[in-house]
Amino acid sequence: MMQKQVSNDVLDVLIIGGGPIGMACGIECVKNDLSYLIVEKGCLVNSLYNYPLNMTFFSTSDRLEIGGVPFISHNYKPTRSEALEYYRRVALSWKLHIKLYEAVTFTEKEGDVFVVHTSRNRTYLTRAIIVATGFYDIPNKLNVPGEDLPKVHHYFREAHPYFGQRIAVIGAANSAVDVALETYRKGAAEVTMIIREEQISDRVKYWVKPDIENRIQNGEIKAYFQSHVVAIREEEIDVQTPQGLITLPNDFVLAMTGYLPNFELLENLGVQIQDDEMRTPVYNEATMETNQPNVYLAGVVCGGLQTNKWFIENSRVHAVTIIQDLKRKKMALQSQLV
Repeated sequence: MMQKQVSNDVLDVLIIGGGPIGMACGIECVKNDLSYLIVEKGCLVNSLYNYPLNMTFFSTSDRLEIGGVPFISHNYKPTRSEALEYYRRVALSWKLHIKLYEAVTFTEKEGDVFVVHTSRNRTYLTRAIIVATGFYDIPNKLNVPGEDLPKVHHYFREAHPYFGQRIAVIGAANSAVDVALETYRKGAAEVTMIIREEQISDRVKYWVKPDIENRIQNGEIKAYFQSHVVAIREEEIDVQTPQGLITLPNDFVLAMTGYLPNFELLENLGVQIQDDEMRTPVYNEATMETNQPNVYLAGVVCGGLQTNKWFIENSRVHAVTIIQDLKRKKMALQSQLV
């Protein structure tokens, strides 16, 4: 049995999540002379890594910058590969302390110190925790028979594997629309969209929405509105439509149904979740501190299920807000000890 590794040094803050916002929090710790560690369950900026290979950001590169490191893109809006290169450069420039491929499994509290246990059989001690976990790691499941078949994918990398195949795309927002259009243009034999709503979402990028609507109107992409998949089998799917249950031949199901924050982690930390439709975590907007003292939220996790509220560009400021509050607390504690 592997012996548990315990760090006896008590950190000022442990940051859960090595995405852009978690990195921004680490940078603010460096600026303010706070001891810290970033723990990430996957690779650096794991959510961005899992984006489609040819994805282009909505934002310009300057709005994705952190730590004062310039983000120079060859395009008006940067690509996924450019972003991965940029955030690697940021991590190296600031010499950030990051443990990659190490998931936080559970936490407990001993007095004023949090004891954080990880999948690497390590234990860290910290006075504060920042949750900056994003939302892209936990797919919003369909919960229908056959969802565990290998033909069902909740992530989309590229269109090539679907050449000549009969594709069902589930969803009506940006990801679903992008997948439907790209697989259609890269030679999928048949692309069908299964959409719960009455129409394509109004949140779809304004320059893409007319494109998908025209493809549907022309019959190049089939769409079933106010419909949902009820069962998946090796070579077909069952779809409940307003006209009744239908069966469609099918080779792959691409379920672009969104992703969830790590509510289990939040609950383990004692963070209250509001009883609203979006399951919004409870936190103080002035400090980003939750109902649990010294547990903070940063980035998209603040929105609960409303994952389109916070982005890199509008949540970078969370890092400054949180670290300033922690610095204030540390100075107050030190003055009491004098």
